[in-house]
Amino acid sequence: MRLNPSGEKPTKRKNNIVVDTGVLVSAFAFGGVPGNAVKKAFIEYRVFVSPQILTEYRSIPLVLKAAGKITPEQFRALVAGIASFVAGATVVTPQKNIHICRDPKDDMFIDCCLEAQAIILLTSDKDLLCIADAPPGLEILRPKEFLVRP
Repeated sequence: MRLNPSGEKPTKRKNNIVVDTGVLVSAFAFGGVPGNAVKKAFIEYRVFVSPQILTEYRSIPLVLKAAGKITPEQFRALVAGIASFVAGATVVTPQKNIHICRDPKDDMFIDCCLEAQAIILLTSDKDLLCIADAPPGLEILRPKEFLVRP
């Protein structure tokens, strides 16, 4: 094995990933498989977000709280979890606007993946999972599928 100029072993380059809002909500408000998937994403991949995704990440806890879909404790866990997640992510500004999702609001995740050269979009959203012609090199995976991926 070759050493780099500083004499250290070379580190394996991490691949890029984008995580859908629904997975973050499930991970931080409820835990379980989505929580484990987000942990794996954060440890083994470089996480990317876009300004549009950040806006959605910021707004969804308030929407869920106002609708009574989460408890005050879940709200606090969700806000703290998303803040921690975003602090470790890299922001990219997509230069293209792809239109391939049944729900046009979900196109922002594909746009971010393309700009970040992500190999995985982690989602539970049926509108994203049903994309038949995902861009080359991009896998759209459910948290459960992602966890068993080597």
